[in-house]
Amino acid sequence: MAFQSRLVDLFRWRRDVRGFKPDSVAPELLDRLLDLADLAPSVGLSQPWRFVTVDDAVRRAAVRASFTACNQAALEARDADADADAGLYARLKLAGLDEAPVHLAVFAEAEPAQGRGLGRATMPETVAYSAVMAVHTLWLAARAEGLGLGWVSILDPLAVTAALDVPQSWVFIGYFCLGWPSLNSHTPELERHGWERRRSASARIHR
Repeated sequence: MAFQSRLVDLFRWRRDVRGFKPDSVAPELLDRLLDLADLAPSVGLSQPWRFVTVDDAVRRAAVRASFTACNQAALEARDADADADAGLYARLKLAGLDEAPVHLAVFAEAEPAQGRGLGRATMPETVAYSAVMAVHTLWLAARAEGLGLGWVSILDPLAVTAALDVPQSWVFIGYFCLGWPSLNSHTPELERHGWERRRSASARIHR
């Protein structure tokens, strides 16, 4: 029961982190986390995920510019619609790009040779789903070490892919900030700021 209890704690501790301390993440710790992420399940054992560590300042700046442009466009769209949430949206911290010591881009190889096509003939999207499973595995492994991970989704996938100069066969899954969280909370940040609240699981279970 002790293991199950700690596992539940881990699920509750896992947050989408936006604020980070300036402390660095040791390279060997990052390597260990990526090794654990590689244990994620994948369709046909294809392991289609591709992790790209983004250390170059110029490439980081290009990603930051994409976020700024996309975030501004989203804010202007809300203003144009006289959205009551526009003011709240403007106050939300939606990225940790400036503080996070580690930036990771995750891609999926669209047609991986590994796995020999098993399980994806009728559902090719399972390749991308598998990459997301690797992200979730990384998220939990990072949290178990006291680290936080934040998913930056307000980006132009084409701009990010171009900035990182990856193979054309790779499909962009997401961009992530990793580091030591400046705040630890069981409550999601969007809930703390009044944007949304977590509902009971029963509302999404159909029998």
